[in-house]
Amino acid sequence: MTNVKNSTSVSESQQSICDWAEKIFGPVADPRALVTRAMTEMKELDEAVVDRDLSEIGREAADVMILLYRLVDQFGLDLDHEVQAKMAINRARQWSAKGDGTGSHI
Repeated sequence: MTNVKNSTSVSESQQSICDWAEKIFGPVADPRALVTRAMTEMKELDEAVVDRDLSEIGREAADVMILLYRLVDQFGLDLDHEVQAKMAINRARQWSAKGDGTGSHI
């Protein structure tokens, strides 16, 4: 099921997000802090999904993505590139569906 809203606003990039975050929050002292914060945001996302709160689902998912952009940037990686590379691997694998919309590779 895909339901993506089109936006005409200026698109943020990994670089613009990381620049903004460093200006607001300062440099990342320990990348694990970003992982911990992302896990907190994932819990909030889970709560929003349980509540079926669409606007909150969008905001919490965005918080997770922002933190992931910042995390990979700490290691000189580009998240969009990493997703493309991982999808190439995933598409070449064989998968076993679990019946709940998820699965695992064989």
